[in-house]
Amino acid sequence: MDNNATAQASAKKIILSGIQPTGVFTLGNYLGAVKSWQQMQEEYRCYYFIADLHSLTIHIDPAKRRAQTREAFALLLACGIDPEKSLVFVQSHNKCHAEMGWIMDCCSQFGELSRMTQFKDKSAKHPDNINAGLFTYPALMAGDILLYQADYVPVGADQTQHLEFTRDVATRFNHNYGETFKLPEGYFPKAGARVMSLQDPTSKMSKSDENPKATISILDEEKVILKKFKSAVTDSEASVHYSEDKPGVSNLMTIYSAITGKTMEDITKEFEGKGYGDFKDAVGHAVADELRPIREEYKRLLADRAYLDEEMKKGAERATAIASRTLTKVKKRVGLLLES
Repeated sequence: MDNNATAQASAKKIILSGIQPTGVFTLGNYLGAVKSWQQMQEEYRCYYFIADLHSLTIHIDPAKRRAQTREAFALLLACGIDPEKSLVFVQSHNKCHAEMGWIMDCCSQFGELSRMTQFKDKSAKHPDNINAGLFTYPALMAGDILLYQADYVPVGADQTQHLEFTRDVATRFNHNYGETFKLPEGYFPKAGARVMSLQDPTSKMSKSDENPKATISILDEEKVILKKFKSAVTDSEASVHYSEDKPGVSNLMTIYSAITGKTMEDITKEFEGKGYGDFKDAVGHAVADELRPIREEYKRLLADRAYLDEEMKKGAERATAIASRTLTKVKKRVGLLLES
């Protein structure tokens, strides 16, 4: 990269996002957010990490966690995240995260941690495993963000409180020890398609849905995708047009529009005089065609263990080089004696 290109890259704002290795993206995740990540790489410096340290708050088989971490890394690359354009790494491969997490623990107040909604929700769902990591999770998350001096953090409704917590901790640290951290802002991308359940179109598509027919995984085989769309809930009217009174049909139209770029008017004209069978088949094939390259690339990447290991290593080295600069400054500010 020449000096001019390097300067342009440095001028881009930083977006950071951590993704837990706990499952495959749904079609809803893909059309709602993931599909836009490729474009984000051109506009921002994107830092993506697999949040395996955060996943330790849940007890799962160690071999399964290792496999899911590798799969999540491969999935990001398969979805178009280019490790030459974006920084992609595994959280635990950069020791700065754990060290920074402890420092942020000591800058966090018990009262503000106890008020975190997500802690209350998860404690209620898993009363047999209310561990300290679940309680201090936001402090580690704050450390993740502040290590990289991120400008923006993509946030959903369940993460807004964590971002505010991060800003509060950063402000407190800056006040006590001197200006150190940039205050991150929430990143709210142009709204992607809101994809609903194929069986209950009044509810959002979710990978935790107990009905397997309700959700499309981006790794589903073509015949599975077509079968799920064939059984998608519609209505008895047999007319393809967008309306609040037709949630099932409107959901399928939203999906078809997001993939093909066609307007609702275009879709209505395309299927005028045709039945729902033809419509569902067209939507199913459009989705299958869209997801096929991702599924094939994911399989190819998982089979190339040496390549994944090399990319993880390179990502960890780059992440450590960036994060260690911030961590060294933080350790100096709080009065830790640095190694000579």
